[in-house]
Amino acid sequence: MNASSVKYGTGAKLPPMQMQVHKGTDEKILLAASKLFSERGFANVSVRDICKATGTSAPVLYYYFGNKKGLFDAVARKQISMDDLIGKLTEAAEVKEPKKALASFISVYLSSFPEHAFHPGLYLRDTASIDEYSAKMVSRYLEKVRSIASGLVKRGIDSGVFRSVDEEFASDCLLGMLNRVIFQHIHFSKVSDIRAYKRFVTDFFLRAMK
Repeated sequence: MNASSVKYGTGAKLPPMQMQVHKGTDEKILLAASKLFSERGFANVSVRDICKATGTSAPVLYYYFGNKKGLFDAVARKQISMDDLIGKLTEAAEVKEPKKALASFISVYLSSFPEHAFHPGLYLRDTASIDEYSAKMVSRYLEKVRSIASGLVKRGIDSGVFRSVDEEFASDCLLGMLNRVIFQHIHFSKVSDIRAYKRFVTDFFLRAMK
């Protein structure tokens, strides 16, 4: 079994001798598929589209990834680094001073989420056949993020720095403001001044929590 078959878990058999499989082909396919899935969604990208973009054939794609769903899963695994993001958010939220922790959390979230965590475009226009799978995977991670934000707010309330409010509602409001700029950035290609938005959200939320 080829190393790439083991890597991506396709269980594919070795290709026929006449099939031209070059080193780096799997990475080339992943890169092209990632771009196409992110731009159009799973349902609107065909195997033919991916082969055309990479100059490969369907048998080569099937050799590495089994089928289009296998390729999508490989793209998702390669793009998603939510564990890293959650680790950074946890570290930011643990800063001793709640106000500084909030500013750090906001900075990490806006700096990391769109580029390094995962691309929601892969999922938001997905097919029903994998929607439940992808939704559950994303939901688990986002719930962890929400829990970190909620804990940060609660710590601020308990220390008397923030006023007494429902920490769950407050954290939802905070994440809602942060997700707004992410959504616009990804789906409408809106160029935002991230540094200015970080300052605005931090100041706005702190004023609301006084």
